[in-house]
Amino acid sequence: MKLKPITLVAVAIGAALAIGLGYGVAMWRMNAEMSAAVAEGASASASAASEGRKPLYWHDPMVPGPKFDKPGKSPFMDMQLVPVYGDSGAGTDSGVSISPRAQQNLGVRTAEVVRGSLAPELQAVGSVAWNERDAAVVPARATGFVEKLHVRALLDPVAPGQPLAELFVPEWVAAQQEFLAVRRLEASTPGLNELIAATRQRMRLVGMTDEQIARVELRGVVQARLTVTAPIGGVLAEIGVREGSAVTAGMLMARINGLSTVWVNAELPEALAAQVRVGQAVQARTPAGVSVDGKVAAVLPEVNAATRTLKVRVELRNPQRQLVPGMFATLIFKPVAGRDALLIPSEAVIATGTRSVVMLAQDGGRFMPVDVETGVEANGQTEIKKGLQAGQRVVLSGQFLVDSEASLKGVQTRQGAASAPAAGAAGAADAAQPSATFRGEGRVEAIGNGSVTLDHAPIPEAKMGAMTMEYLAARGVVPRNVAVGDKVTFEFKRAADGQFELTAITPRADAPVVPKAASASGARPRSPA
Repeated sequence: MKLKPITLVAVAIGAALAIGLGYGVAMWRMNAEMSAAVAEGASASASAASEGRKPLYWHDPMVPGPKFDKPGKSPFMDMQLVPVYGDSGAGTDSGVSISPRAQQNLGVRTAEVVRGSLAPELQAVGSVAWNERDAAVVPARATGFVEKLHVRALLDPVAPGQPLAELFVPEWVAAQQEFLAVRRLEASTPGLNELIAATRQRMRLVGMTDEQIARVELRGVVQARLTVTAPIGGVLAEIGVREGSAVTAGMLMARINGLSTVWVNAELPEALAAQVRVGQAVQARTPAGVSVDGKVAAVLPEVNAATRTLKVRVELRNPQRQLVPGMFATLIFKPVAGRDALLIPSEAVIATGTRSVVMLAQDGGRFMPVDVETGVEANGQTEIKKGLQAGQRVVLSGQFLVDSEASLKGVQTRQGAASAPAAGAAGAADAAQPSATFRGEGRVEAIGNGSVTLDHAPIPEAKMGAMTMEYLAARGVVPRNVAVGDKVTFEFKRAADGQFELTAITPRADAPVVPKAASASGARPRSPA
C-alpha cells in the first residue's frame, strides 16, 4: 500500500518534532546541572572570600582535571571556573576541599578503617608423588640364584607377606647339614651344646633368619631354597632381578612403595611461604573431582633461584588409592588464626612503586593523602601497619580524580613547606618574590585590555616552565610597535596581590615578525598539565 505525499510529510514533521524535543530536554538538563554547579561554586567562593581565604586554583567541575591560576570562564563548558580551597581548619593547606556535587561527579566512595583479623587463604597447584617414607627395599640376604619370580612387571600390586621370588642358596646347604649332623650326635655324645650353638650361629651368618633356622631344626630337613616375601603392601616400584640371574648378599632385588599416603609437592612464592605452617590443614582437589584432606608435612628449606619459590610438601591419606604419582592437584591451604590488625579495602591503596598512599576523607569534604605501611593482603582486604587509625575513612573509588584535584606531591609539599618548585603558574607564584624582577623571551599570543598573553620559554630564575600565560600590563607599558605574533623580550614582577605584572616589553630586533591570528578576548591562562 502506498502512502500519500501528505502522510509522508506528516510523519517527517512528527519525527523532527520528537528529535527536537529530546534534544531540548537534554540541553535543559545539562544547563540545569551546569547552573547548579556554577551556583554552588559561587556560593563556596563567596563564603571563602568572606573568611579571607585564598583559593589554591580554579577548575571546571564538569572537567576537573585541568587547573587554572585565575578565575574566569571555562574553555570547556559555558560556565564560570570554581575555586578550590585548602583545608581551613588549621590555617595551612593540609589537604584539598571538594564540594559534595563535585564528589558526586567524581564518583567518590569511602570506607571505614576497621580493626579485625586477616586470615589469608592460599591456593597452589602441585603434583602427586610417592611418599618416600612409606617405602621398603628388598635385598638379597645371601649369594644364590633366582629360580622363580612371582612378580614380573613394574607397578604390579603387592600385598604384605606376598612371595616375590624363590632363591637357591648353596651356602645354606653346608651350614644346615653341619647343624643337623651335630644334632644327631647330641643323643649319643653329651656336652655338645656349645657346638650346636656355633652351628646355629653359622646359619645366621650365611643369611638365614631365626624362623628359617627353627624350621630346619623342627623338620630335620635341609632347606636350600629361600622364599623372599614383601615386607609391606603397595606397588612394585623397582625390580632388579630376573629368573636365572645370580644375586649377591645385599643386592637390591625389589623396591616397594606404599600408596596408603602420598605427597603433593607445590611451589609458593617466597613472599607467601611465610604464611604456611607445618601441620596446617590442606584440602586437595583433582581434575577428576576427588577431594582429599591432608596437612602440610614440611616446608623445604631451599629457594628455587630461577622462580624464587619454596617447595611445600603436603601429605594426604589415600586409602582408596585414587591419587597416583604424576597427577595434578589444586591445594587449598586453610587459613590459620590471624593476628589483630587495621584493615581497609585493597582498592583504597594507591601503589606508586616506592610507597603506598591512601586518600583520607575528612570532615567538610576535605581529602588528604596519607603514606601508609601495608602488610598482608587477602580476600580484598589489606593490613595497615602504620599511617591510619581505626574509625577513619578512606577513599575507595575516584582516588585518581581526587588526586587531579590536589596533586599528592603538591599537597605534601605545602604541608612540609618544602622548597621544591611546583610546575606551572601556581608553582611560579609561590616561588617569585614581590620585589624581584624577572626577564624572559617569548611570543605575543594576544593583547587585551590591560593584559598581554605571552607564550614564553622557561624562566629558571622565576622557577617557571615553558607555558602560555596572561600578564597584567599597565597603560603605556605595551608600545605601539608590539603586535600579536611578535617575538619579544619582556620583564615582569609579582604584584602585592599575587598577580604577575609586566614592567617592560620590547620587540626583538633579530627576530622577524610572524603574524598569528589570535583573539584578545576569551584567552584564558592555563597551567600546563
